[in-house]
Amino acid sequence: MAVLVITGTGTEVGKTVTTAAVAATAVAAGRSVAVLKPAQTGVRPDERGDADEVARLAGAVTTLELARYPEPLAPATAARRASLPPVRPVAVAEAAAKLATEHDLVLVEGAGGLLVRFDDEGGTLADAASLLDAPVLVVASAGLGTLNTTELTARELRRRGLDLAGIVIGSWPDSPDLASRCNLADLPLVAEAPLLGALPAGAGAFDVTDFRADAPSWLAPRLGGGWNTHTFHSTQAAGAP
Repeated sequence: MAVLVITGTGTEVGKTVTTAAVAATAVAAGRSVAVLKPAQTGVRPDERGDADEVARLAGAVTTLELARYPEPLAPATAARRASLPPVRPVAVAEAAAKLATEHDLVLVEGAGGLLVRFDDEGGTLADAASLLDAPVLVVASAGLGTLNTTELTARELRRRGLDLAGIVIGSWPDSPDLASRCNLADLPLVAEAPLLGALPAGAGAFDVTDFRADAPSWLAPRLGGGWNTHTFHSTQAAGAP
């Protein structure tokens, strides 16, 4: 896949650290990687954004941010309140397509969930993925409530005829509760897509050398790693019915 779109089932589910893990795994395999952040919100001009964090964790990647808005809101709202131009799906698709001519892999990290609005006309990351004809990786949380948001996201992707590459759990707890352990089996069931990895909680705070070395072990072969869903399930789901 030349372009992979990465979305979440909501905010704070581990989307950026998952993007970094996919990037680090590809870099370790000798691939050139670009990370595109269409709209960064809630960050001042002098602060590090999500794309910068991916580069810090993953290493030698090209980063591109199309727009930045100071308030931590949906991109369309943040752009309107800041009296700045919004990002439109066609601009996202054009930027990703250009990066794809120069890199082996382009990762497009969205803001929030799949249908968060980029502009007041209702343009979304899903629209950009459609223009790119790119697969979409969904990052989900581990615990209670994740099944509903994951299934809704998966259904919308299928409704639009988009390719759901799979699900990655963005933060797997050190001591998973019953809901998390059961969700290892239920997430791929409700999404009708494979579970392609699970990142340990707090991975974004790992030493960067450790992060880059360990990232492939968190991701399935489709994402370039060596993670095995059956092995992970058998070791983590003990006690779940």
